[in-house]
Amino acid sequence: MQTEFEFTLPKGYLDEEGNLHRKGMMRLSTAMDEITPLRDPRVKLNPAYATVIILSRVITKLGALDQVSPYVVERFFARDLSYLQDFYRQVNELEPPELTQPQPQPQAVLAES
Repeated sequence: MQTEFEFTLPKGYLDEEGNLHRKGMMRLSTAMDEITPLRDPRVKLNPAYATVIILSRVITKLGALDQVSPYVVERFFARDLSYLQDFYRQVNELEPPELTQPQPQPQAVLAES
């Protein structure tokens, strides 16, 4: 069973030294990944912050960074945050996977006269 998934951020995380980090790995989420943020005071003040904490727990690699902390996730561009939220839902099968191949369409059959 695959437990880690590679991704490439659309924009990339720009660190404080000016380095751009785009390629990363995300692991499957555990129950604790979903439960732990609920105890955090930042989530109690702003429930949307749970996303930041969850992503910082499940992103195991991002470019040359040693660790992806909530501080790093807070600084993602909005497009990258949206991408990672969608990616998280897909790898954890929280939404149906997107079709990668076009589905065959029925062909109209013309009657010969």
